[in-house]
Amino acid sequence: MAAAPALLSLTPAVSRHPRLIFSRCPSPRHLRLAPPAATPSPGGSPGPGVFLSPRALSQLDELAAFRYEHAFPHGLLTVRALSRGPDDDAVAEALVRLLASSFSETVRWAPAQRYAQLLAFVIRRYLHDRRGLAPHAAVLVGFYRPATDAGDATGDEGDDEGGEDGEGEDEGEMACTAEVSFDAVGAPGAPPTPTPPLDFPYICNMTVKTPLRRRGIGKQLLKACEDLVIKMNAKRRVYLHCRMIDQVPFNMYRKTGYNIVQTDSILVWLSLQKRKYLMSKELPQASVVSEPSTKDFDDNILTS
Repeated sequence: MAAAPALLSLTPAVSRHPRLIFSRCPSPRHLRLAPPAATPSPGGSPGPGVFLSPRALSQLDELAAFRYEHAFPHGLLTVRALSRGPDDDAVAEALVRLLASSFSETVRWAPAQRYAQLLAFVIRRYLHDRRGLAPHAAVLVGFYRPATDAGDATGDEGDDEGGEDGEGEDEGEMACTAEVSFDAVGAPGAPPTPTPPLDFPYICNMTVKTPLRRRGIGKQLLKACEDLVIKMNAKRRVYLHCRMIDQVPFNMYRKTGYNIVQTDSILVWLSLQKRKYLMSKELPQASVVSEPSTKDFDDNILTS
């Protein structure tokens, strides 16, 4: 009988999926959920009884205000942080579908379709966890509005019908997502090996919607992550993982200034995982500026 998907395995601490990093074992009772005291209020701020330092309150405001925009000849990409509050619950549910679809495409294992509901449940609980860790971590979501004959790439006069299924009337189609942890509190519960320093910013779980790949969206999503790290006044050295077999994203990382820090041991194959590079980059002090690059990049698998 064929082996069960890695999501159902209790042995590995990390999912074999190259993008999704679950906290410890993916069994729901092991997921590291936000404490009840951190339940967000309708406005998206922490609930009663949660005491935040002035710096943390300032960072929450920074997350709420964060916007990264890049105008392509073919459309406009807008990236923002997913809020803790219920106003973004519909967007979070659309994000669950995007991540579940990405996982299914990567695994390409026919019986996995039978576990679609379980997969969606695990991802939903994981996102609940990550949203509750603000301002120590953030889930970024990117929305794409195509350029039309009636309006330019800024989308000011284009089609205002907006997306469906929780993607927002004014924001457009959900195009991509990524996660950024800013310190040890927001770090994933079980990051892949080679393990990055937990008190430094870490980028993971980057993915771009299949029909929108090879349009440069992945590169701009990476820039948005870096821009947010700077705005949150986190440490300037950023880490991420890249699988060794993913040559195109690896080249993209090298071109944008990331260098190899460490390489997985060949023994990682014993756990049925792909070998990975741990890469890092020192960010500048100034804010990252979006550049009008229209080169094609393979946004298929950006991080592990």
